[in-house]
Amino acid sequence: MNVSLEIIKIIGAGFITALVSILLKQTKPELSFAVTATGVIIILVFIVDMLQNTVGALGDLAVMTGINNTLLRVLLKVVGLGYLTEFCAGILQDFGSPSMADKVVLGGKVGIVLLSFPIFDSLITLIRGFLELM
Repeated sequence: MNVSLEIIKIIGAGFITALVSILLKQTKPELSFAVTATGVIIILVFIVDMLQNTVGALGDLAVMTGINNTLLRVLLKVVGLGYLTEFCAGILQDFGSPSMADKVVLGGKVGIVLLSFPIFDSLITLIRGFLELM
């Protein structure tokens, strides 16, 4: 997969969506939202396609290094939740709802903390193991 080509596709879809949305906002504002939502979905499809290869490579790396798959899954969920939260908050900001965007960001942060508990558990287990060696 050529990452540069994928990024160009994402950037192109973003610019075309923004341009069409701005032009429609002046004449038919009700269609502007539909165009923006469609553009967002197209960009998300491109991103998911790129991420499939990345997740596969990370899985192979975890097997080679002996890292627990549970920790890798948690890490991917945390990163994904962070990106998705930021993406949604940006869209809400664009549609003129900054207070709702702030609430989405807060919810994402709480979700990240909750998802991180298995990592904290592994860290505490590791520290206990080191303390027992002393």
